[in-house]
Amino acid sequence: MSVTIDITGLPAERIGFAPSPLAELCMALHALSQPGHHPGLASWTSTTAAALDPGIADRLLEGDFMWRSSFADIFMPFAGIPGGSGRPGATLAEELDLLDRLDDERFVSAALEHCRLAMYDGGAVHSPPVDPLARAKALESASARGPQQLAFALRVLDDTAGVRVWLRRLLEDCDEAFFAETWRRVEPRQSADVRHKTELLRRKGLPAVLKEISSALSIDERLTTLSVDKMTHGSTTATDARIGDGLLFVPTYFGWPHLMVLHAPGWRPVVHYPLGSPEPASAPGSVELLQRRMEALAHPMRMMLCRSLARAPYTTGELASAYGITAPEVSRHLAVMKKAGLLQTCRQGRYVQHQLDLGAVARIGSDFIEGILR
Repeated sequence: MSVTIDITGLPAERIGFAPSPLAELCMALHALSQPGHHPGLASWTSTTAAALDPGIADRLLEGDFMWRSSFADIFMPFAGIPGGSGRPGATLAEELDLLDRLDDERFVSAALEHCRLAMYDGGAVHSPPVDPLARAKALESASARGPQQLAFALRVLDDTAGVRVWLRRLLEDCDEAFFAETWRRVEPRQSADVRHKTELLRRKGLPAVLKEISSALSIDERLTTLSVDKMTHGSTTATDARIGDGLLFVPTYFGWPHLMVLHAPGWRPVVHYPLGSPEPASAPGSVELLQRRMEALAHPMRMMLCRSLARAPYTTGELASAYGITAPEVSRHLAVMKKAGLLQTCRQGRYVQHQLDLGAVARIGSDFIEGILR
């Protein structure tokens, strides 16, 4: 599973890096609403939440569907303006001005991203403001998620202008309450990373940049398709004449473990990558490898074999004798575990011994969390 971005023919100068205060505000709001996703931010989230004005806190609950469980594309309006520069504003006020420039159709569809509309299924885009069937599906999806989601979806559809005014005012109040000071603290590090990545791109090319950003990013040998390893399928292009060509990378201090990709049809693609990710002893495995490992451990007999292999190295014959099964059966189970990267093997004279790689097994927990939140 992955999201792919076609960059065939994209000029190097159209690949860029830039911080985005509005995108970072989205991630800060997400961290406040989901502190369990971000244990490393516990001090900031607890202090900020405790100091938050109750009125602002209540207003945030009205629209938290835009940043709690998904990240609405309206927080990257620079990517959705046809013929625009495709670059974020230098300040939050400038980015809110860009948000005001989004037409109502784009604004509504992006704000209702929590309804999982067809804009992400690779097919034709059906817009709820103009398509009655799309509207019905959006409301049905919102209703299934709860009364608050339904009420918000109705507000966005029936009073788009009012919601736009309400949202801008809310974000401005958040800026005054806590984000302006937070942005002053985190922006210098983001700008420094942007300068570093820009220079790395110039000197060593895109593959080197992707390797430094995340092991979940890769590019094919022809340098035409960028892939992001995620538990979802999607595709887009960085050379869409309707919106303008370009691929932008935006750093975030608050983002880990999330690695987001804006890949909505008719929007420029954006990779939103976290800074300061914990560096494991080995790079986290792909989603496919994680799936293989979990499937390997789900079999009752392989679980029993793990109990022995975790304690000491064993040969195939020793395991067959211990568990009363044939050596070929043991070999088949060990082959599955080896393919999943869960075994270490060594030769002792004529015998091959197998032992469970406890480090790989221990990482399944953190890999699983990172994989599903990526």
